[in-house]
Amino acid sequence: MGFMKYRLKCELSYKISQYSTFLFNICPVNTDFQTVIEEHLTLDPPLNTEEYITPVLGNRYFRVNLDSGNLLLDYQATVEVSYQNINPSDITETIPAQLPLETVPFLYPSRYCQSDRLIRLVQQEFGELQPGYSRVEAICNWIYDNVTYLSGSTNAQTSAYDTATERAGVCRDFAHLGIAFCRALNIPARFVSNYACGLEPPDFHAVFEAYLGDRWYLFDPTRLVPRQALIRIGTGRDAADVSFATLFGTVVMERKHICVEFIEGKFPSYTTDAVMPVTKP
Repeated sequence: MGFMKYRLKCELSYKISQYSTFLFNICPVNTDFQTVIEEHLTLDPPLNTEEYITPVLGNRYFRVNLDSGNLLLDYQATVEVSYQNINPSDITETIPAQLPLETVPFLYPSRYCQSDRLIRLVQQEFGELQPGYSRVEAICNWIYDNVTYLSGSTNAQTSAYDTATERAGVCRDFAHLGIAFCRALNIPARFVSNYACGLEPPDFHAVFEAYLGDRWYLFDPTRLVPRQALIRIGTGRDAADVSFATLFGTVVMERKHICVEFIEGKFPSYTTDAVMPVTKP
């Protein structure tokens, strides 16, 4: 079990041509395995913010409205997270009849994860494999080996089906493909947006979780950072649920700067063990 503390900073700047609304999802969630110790949000110009926290998952959104001009957002936080490594050999899949009902929405196809269009490919590649953690690990290995990580190769419209066809993408696309493959095998899977310590170049980072046995486990087909170096921002069916910024109006983003610093604990190394968030005592 590991307890780690991180300091993070997010700067976003925008140019606005007309009255616009911003819906941001950049604040880490508070859960039984992750605690926001302190945080500061500064907006220039100063604006009123409205915050909304989703039930169950606890995703944190805030809304601001602004006339034409410029907006500079500066968010800083100190966050403590807790993860546990587990030997994956005994982790099994759970049949749909025995899944907790709250996991069922993560079995269905979604906007970016059209699992129903990938069933044939999934059955050819993974249908004969032993069910369990090793099969999801095989999915991640397949994505890592067959999809090129290539910045700028996709856009906001790119889906898991597109990625399976084009064989190129970024972390968002790798996560969507992993989710779609899992759902095609009747394994609940969901999208997780994060800050990531050690990611180069620094940016928001996407991974996915699969429900195996009786809990959620983290997977990252990109292998870009240790999974214990993630600070969770949001969880959803796919990226549409947890976009870091949703904009309504004529807006141009001029700058995005992300910085994550490890400040306490033992910095994690890459592992092939199962990794899951764990409740802090």
